[in-house]
Amino acid sequence: MIQIGRALTWNSNPFVLASWTPRAPQSEKWGALARVGTTFILSGFLLGGCMQTTRDPLTDANLTPRDRGLLANAPYARVTVPVDYQRTVVQFHRKEAPGSIVIDTDARYLYYVLADNKSIRYGVAVGEQALSWYGIAKIGRKEEWPSWTPTAEIKRRLGNIPDFVEGGPHNPMGARGLYLYQDSKDTLFRIHGTNQPEYIGRAISSGCIRMTNEDVIDLYNRVKMGAIVVVLAPKQSDSPAPPRRSATARQREPRHQVPETERAAKGMDS
Repeated sequence: MIQIGRALTWNSNPFVLASWTPRAPQSEKWGALARVGTTFILSGFLLGGCMQTTRDPLTDANLTPRDRGLLANAPYARVTVPVDYQRTVVQFHRKEAPGSIVIDTDARYLYYVLADNKSIRYGVAVGEQALSWYGIAKIGRKEEWPSWTPTAEIKRRLGNIPDFVEGGPHNPMGARGLYLYQDSKDTLFRIHGTNQPEYIGRAISSGCIRMTNEDVIDLYNRVKMGAIVVVLAPKQSDSPAPPRRSATARQREPRHQVPETERAAKGMDS
Protein backbone atom coordinates (compact mmCIF):
# COMPACT_ATOMS: atom_id res chain seq x y z
CA MET A 1 0.00 0.00 0.00
CA ILE A 2 2.95 2.33 0.77
CA GLN A 3 4.45 1.56 -2.64
CA ILE A 4 1.19 2.43 -4.35
CA GLY A 5 1.06 5.72 -2.47
CA ARG A 6 4.53 6.56 -3.72
CA ALA A 7 3.66 5.66 -7.26
CA LEU A 8 0.55 7.80 -7.27
CA THR A 9 2.29 10.82 -5.76
CA TRP A 10 5.70 10.47 -7.45
CA ASN A 11 4.84 13.07 -10.06
CA SER A 12 1.87 15.38 -9.89
CA ASN A 13 1.60 15.49 -13.68
CA PRO A 14 0.52 12.11 -15.11
CA PHE A 15 1.19 13.27 -18.65
CA VAL A 16 4.90 13.66 -17.88
CA LEU A 17 5.02 10.02 -16.88
CA ALA A 18 3.22 9.00 -20.06
CA SER A 19 5.57 10.98 -22.28
CA TRP A 20 8.64 8.92 -21.49
CA THR A 21 7.50 5.62 -20.00
CA PRO A 22 8.48 2.81 -22.39
CA ARG A 23 5.87 0.33 -23.58
CA ALA A 24 6.06 -2.81 -21.49
CA PRO A 25 5.47 -6.23 -22.98
CA GLN A 26 1.85 -7.38 -22.70
CA SER A 27 2.72 -10.12 -20.17
CA GLU A 28 4.54 -7.62 -17.96
CA LYS A 29 1.61 -5.19 -18.13
CA TRP A 30 -0.87 -7.86 -17.02
CA GLY A 31 1.50 -8.95 -14.26
CA ALA A 32 1.79 -5.38 -12.98
CA LEU A 33 -1.97 -4.92 -13.09
CA ALA A 34 -2.46 -8.14 -11.18
CA ARG A 35 0.00 -7.01 -8.51
CA VAL A 36 -1.70 -3.62 -8.20
CA GLY A 37 -5.14 -5.23 -8.05
CA THR A 38 -4.02 -7.67 -5.38
CA THR A 39 -2.52 -4.82 -3.36
CA PHE A 40 -5.74 -2.83 -3.54
CA ILE A 41 -7.78 -5.85 -2.46
CA LEU A 42 -5.45 -6.50 0.48
CA SER A 43 -5.51 -2.80 1.34
CA GLY A 44 -9.28 -2.94 1.37
CA PHE A 45 -9.24 -5.83 3.82
CA LEU A 46 -6.73 -4.06 6.02
CA LEU A 47 -8.70 -0.83 6.04
CA GLY A 48 -11.87 -2.76 6.71
CA GLY A 49 -10.20 -4.35 9.72
CA CYS A 50 -9.05 -0.97 11.02
CA MET A 51 -12.52 0.48 10.66
CA GLN A 52 -14.35 -2.35 12.38
CA THR A 53 -16.09 -1.09 15.49
CA THR A 54 -15.84 -2.82 18.85
CA ARG A 55 -19.41 -2.07 19.86
CA ASP A 56 -21.02 -4.99 21.63
CA PRO A 57 -24.23 -5.81 19.74
CA LEU A 58 -27.40 -5.45 21.80
CA THR A 59 -28.63 -8.96 21.20
CA ASP A 60 -31.10 -10.77 23.41
CA ALA A 61 -28.80 -13.78 23.86
CA ASN A 62 -28.53 -13.14 27.60
CA LEU A 63 -32.27 -12.65 28.15
CA THR A 64 -34.31 -15.26 29.97
CA PRO A 65 -37.84 -16.08 28.79
CA ARG A 66 -39.11 -13.92 31.66
CA ASP A 67 -36.90 -11.03 30.51
CA ARG A 68 -38.20 -11.26 26.97
CA GLY A 69 -41.80 -11.32 28.12
CA LEU A 70 -41.47 -8.36 30.49
CA LEU A 71 -39.38 -6.21 28.15
CA ALA A 72 -41.75 -6.89 25.25
CA ASN A 73 -44.49 -5.17 27.26
CA ALA A 74 -42.39 -2.46 28.88
CA PRO A 75 -44.44 0.69 29.64
CA TYR A 76 -41.76 3.07 28.40
CA ALA A 77 -40.83 4.23 24.92
CA ARG A 78 -37.93 2.47 23.26
CA VAL A 79 -35.08 4.86 22.53
CA THR A 80 -31.71 4.71 20.83
CA VAL A 81 -28.99 5.52 23.32
CA PRO A 82 -26.50 8.10 21.94
CA VAL A 83 -23.49 6.45 20.31
CA ASP A 84 -21.11 7.76 22.99
CA TYR A 85 -23.04 5.81 25.62
CA GLN A 86 -23.65 2.55 23.80
CA ARG A 87 -22.05 -0.61 25.15
CA THR A 88 -18.51 -0.78 23.78
CA VAL A 89 -15.34 -2.81 24.25
CA VAL A 90 -12.44 -0.38 24.81
CA GLN A 91 -8.85 -0.30 25.98
CA PHE A 92 -8.83 -0.03 29.77
CA HIS A 93 -6.84 2.94 31.01
CA ARG A 94 -6.57 2.00 34.69
CA LYS A 95 -5.03 -0.76 36.84
CA GLU A 96 -8.04 -2.47 38.45
CA ALA A 97 -8.10 -6.24 38.15
CA PRO A 98 -10.32 -8.12 35.68
CA GLY A 99 -13.78 -8.66 37.12
CA SER A 100 -13.80 -5.25 38.82
CA ILE A 101 -16.18 -2.38 38.10
CA VAL A 102 -15.10 1.26 37.79
CA ILE A 103 -17.70 4.04 37.60
CA ASP A 104 -16.65 7.43 36.23
CA THR A 105 -19.64 9.54 37.25
CA ASP A 106 -18.41 12.72 35.57
CA ALA A 107 -18.08 10.95 32.21
CA ARG A 108 -21.28 8.90 32.77
CA TYR A 109 -19.41 5.64 32.16
CA LEU A 110 -19.28 2.29 33.92
CA TYR A 111 -16.38 -0.02 33.06
CA TYR A 112 -16.39 -3.77 33.58
CA VAL A 113 -12.72 -4.79 33.50
CA LEU A 114 -11.68 -7.63 31.19
CA ALA A 115 -8.34 -9.36 30.70
CA ASP A 116 -5.63 -8.04 28.37
CA ASN A 117 -6.16 -4.38 29.26
CA LYS A 118 -9.68 -4.35 27.85
CA SER A 119 -13.00 -3.37 29.38
CA ILE A 120 -16.65 -3.14 28.49
CA ARG A 121 -17.77 0.47 28.73
CA TYR A 122 -21.44 1.15 29.41
CA GLY A 123 -23.22 4.50 29.40
CA VAL A 124 -25.08 5.26 32.63
CA ALA A 125 -27.24 7.81 34.36
CA VAL A 126 -25.75 9.02 37.63
CA GLY A 127 -26.72 10.85 40.80
CA GLU A 128 -27.23 14.57 40.86
CA GLN A 129 -24.63 16.78 42.46
CA ALA A 130 -24.67 16.52 46.28
CA LEU A 131 -26.72 13.30 46.06
CA SER A 132 -24.09 10.99 44.58
CA TRP A 133 -21.98 8.47 46.46
CA TYR A 134 -18.38 7.56 45.82
CA GLY A 135 -15.77 5.24 47.27
CA ILE A 136 -14.80 1.57 47.11
CA ALA A 137 -17.28 -1.20 47.80
CA LYS A 138 -18.12 -4.79 46.89
CA ILE A 139 -21.08 -6.45 45.23
CA GLY A 140 -22.95 -7.81 48.25
CA ARG A 141 -26.21 -8.84 46.63
CA LYS A 142 -27.63 -9.46 43.16
CA GLU A 143 -31.32 -9.47 42.25
CA GLU A 144 -33.30 -10.15 39.08
CA TRP A 145 -36.24 -7.79 38.57
CA PRO A 146 -35.82 -6.34 42.07
CA SER A 147 -38.59 -4.66 44.02
CA TRP A 148 -38.19 -1.07 45.17
CA THR A 149 -38.67 0.24 48.69
CA PRO A 150 -38.10 4.01 48.71
CA THR A 151 -35.86 5.19 51.54
CA ALA A 152 -37.19 7.53 54.22
CA GLU A 153 -35.08 10.34 52.78
CA ILE A 154 -36.58 9.91 49.30
CA LYS A 155 -40.08 9.87 50.76
CA ARG A 156 -39.38 13.04 52.71
CA ARG A 157 -38.21 14.83 49.57
CA LEU A 158 -40.86 13.56 47.19
CA GLY A 159 -43.85 12.87 49.39
CA ASN A 160 -46.58 11.00 47.53
CA ILE A 161 -44.85 7.81 46.46
CA PRO A 162 -45.69 4.20 47.32
CA ASP A 163 -43.99 2.38 50.18
CA PHE A 164 -43.23 -0.60 47.98
CA VAL A 165 -43.14 -1.37 44.24
CA GLU A 166 -43.09 -4.92 42.90
CA GLY A 167 -40.40 -5.90 40.41
CA GLY A 168 -41.17 -5.43 36.74
CA PRO A 169 -40.52 -3.11 33.79
CA HIS A 170 -42.62 -0.37 35.44
CA ASN A 171 -40.28 -0.41 38.45
CA PRO A 172 -37.51 2.25 38.45
CA MET A 173 -35.04 -0.43 39.54
CA GLY A 174 -35.42 -2.11 36.15
CA ALA A 175 -34.36 -5.62 35.18
CA ARG A 176 -31.45 -6.19 37.57
CA GLY A 177 -30.03 -4.79 40.79
CA LEU A 178 -26.44 -4.94 42.06
CA TYR A 179 -26.18 -3.88 45.70
CA LEU A 180 -22.99 -2.30 47.02
CA TYR A 181 -21.69 -3.16 50.48
CA GLN A 182 -18.84 -1.83 52.63
CA ASP A 183 -17.66 -3.88 55.61
CA SER A 184 -20.70 -6.14 55.19
CA LYS A 185 -23.08 -3.16 55.47
CA ASP A 186 -25.43 -2.01 52.75
CA THR A 187 -24.35 1.38 51.40
CA LEU A 188 -27.88 1.92 49.93
CA PHE A 189 -26.05 2.55 46.65
CA ARG A 190 -27.12 0.38 43.71
CA ILE A 191 -26.33 -0.30 40.10
CA HIS A 192 -29.64 -1.10 38.43
CA GLY A 193 -31.79 -0.88 35.33
CA THR A 194 -34.29 1.84 34.51
CA ASN A 195 -37.75 2.57 33.20
CA GLN A 196 -36.38 5.74 31.57
CA PRO A 197 -33.59 4.80 29.16
CA GLU A 198 -33.76 8.25 27.57
CA TYR A 199 -31.82 9.65 30.54
CA ILE A 200 -28.69 7.56 30.00
CA GLY A 201 -25.76 9.97 29.97
CA ARG A 202 -27.44 12.37 32.41
CA ALA A 203 -27.18 13.22 36.12
CA ILE A 204 -30.71 12.82 37.38
CA SER A 205 -31.04 10.14 40.09
CA SER A 206 -30.57 10.15 43.86
CA GLY A 207 -27.08 8.76 43.64
CA CYS A 208 -27.67 5.29 42.22
CA ILE A 209 -26.24 4.23 38.88
CA ARG A 210 -28.84 3.45 36.23
CA MET A 211 -28.28 1.48 33.04
CA THR A 212 -30.52 0.38 30.20
CA ASN A 213 -32.21 -2.89 31.09
CA GLU A 214 -30.33 -4.70 28.31
CA ASP A 215 -26.99 -3.40 29.58
CA VAL A 216 -27.65 -4.17 33.24
CA ILE A 217 -28.64 -7.74 32.31
CA ASP A 218 -25.36 -8.07 30.41
CA LEU A 219 -23.37 -6.70 33.38
CA TYR A 220 -25.29 -8.83 35.88
CA ASN A 221 -24.38 -11.98 33.97
CA ARG A 222 -20.69 -11.06 34.02
CA VAL A 223 -20.04 -9.70 37.50
CA LYS A 224 -19.44 -12.00 40.45
CA MET A 225 -20.49 -11.69 44.06
CA GLY A 226 -17.79 -9.89 46.03
CA ALA A 227 -16.46 -8.04 42.98
CA ILE A 228 -14.75 -4.73 43.73
CA VAL A 229 -16.58 -1.56 42.66
CA VAL A 230 -14.70 1.74 42.46
CA VAL A 231 -16.85 4.88 42.18
CA LEU A 232 -14.72 7.91 41.31
CA ALA A 233 -15.37 11.12 43.20
CA PRO A 234 -16.61 14.21 41.34
CA LYS A 235 -13.90 15.94 39.29
CA GLN A 236 -11.77 12.78 39.37
CA SER A 237 -12.77 11.65 35.88
CA ASP A 238 -9.98 9.97 33.96
CA SER A 239 -11.89 8.46 31.05
CA PRO A 240 -10.13 9.02 27.71
CA ALA A 241 -11.92 11.62 25.60
CA PRO A 242 -15.19 11.83 27.56
CA PRO A 243 -18.20 13.09 25.60
CA ARG A 244 -18.23 16.83 25.16
CA ARG A 245 -21.34 18.38 26.65
CA SER A 246 -22.09 22.03 26.03
CA ALA A 247 -22.70 24.44 28.87
CA THR A 248 -26.33 24.56 27.81
CA ALA A 249 -26.64 20.79 28.09
CA ARG A 250 -25.04 20.80 31.52
CA GLN A 251 -27.41 23.51 32.70
CA ARG A 252 -30.34 21.25 31.82
CA GLU A 253 -29.17 18.48 34.14
CA PRO A 254 -30.16 19.80 37.62
CA ARG A 255 -33.20 18.20 39.16
CA HIS A 256 -35.49 21.20 38.76
CA GLN A 257 -35.76 20.34 35.06
CA VAL A 258 -38.47 17.77 35.87
CA PRO A 259 -41.39 18.49 38.23
CA GLU A 260 -41.08 16.50 41.45
CA THR A 261 -44.57 15.07 40.98
CA GLU A 262 -43.43 13.58 37.67
CA ARG A 263 -40.18 12.39 39.19
CA ALA A 264 -42.05 10.60 41.93
CA ALA A 265 -44.51 9.02 39.55
CA LYS A 266 -41.73 7.65 37.35
CA GLY A 267 -39.35 6.76 40.13
CA MET A 268 -36.65 9.10 38.90
CA ASP A 269 -35.06 9.33 42.34
CA SER A 270 -34.17 5.67 42.64
